[in-house]
Amino acid sequence: MKTTSLKPAEVEKKWVVIDAKGLVVGRLASVVAMRLRGKHKASYTPHVDCGDNVIVINADKVVFTGRKREQKVYYHHTGYAGGIKERSAKFILEGRFPERIVEKAVERMLPRGPLFRQILGNLRVYKGAEHPHTAQQPEALDVGILNRKNVGAK
Repeated sequence: MKTTSLKPAEVEKKWVVIDAKGLVVGRLASVVAMRLRGKHKASYTPHVDCGDNVIVINADKVVFTGRKREQKVYYHHTGYAGGIKERSAKFILEGRFPERIVEKAVERMLPRGPLFRQILGNLRVYKGAEHPHTAQQPEALDVGILNRKNVGAK
């Protein structure tokens, strides 16, 4: 048996749309990160971008388990001395850009490096149910039926 190593020209990329309504953030992010990397394919090659293009819709309707919605804190630094800022997950989800919760969760599950930036470019996250990628004819992937724990309790 011979080990195959894909070249960038040999990669077949598909478009996948995932409806995030009612899904647990971390579990959704791990499925999306696996799809972006291409680890679900038998022809996975670690140094080549062989993953799919992933569209996540309804990112503002994701759920957290337990009390994470109120207690989970996201930090960022302004660049100035003593400039650490914090925001709760509830504040971000109710704010202007709730899709950043899903983007950050996926981003932090991918390995860093030049390939990371290329792979992250294949992710599109939208807060509503509409997306401008209908011309690519994306297939729907139901993450909720992969595992019963993927769907959060209301």
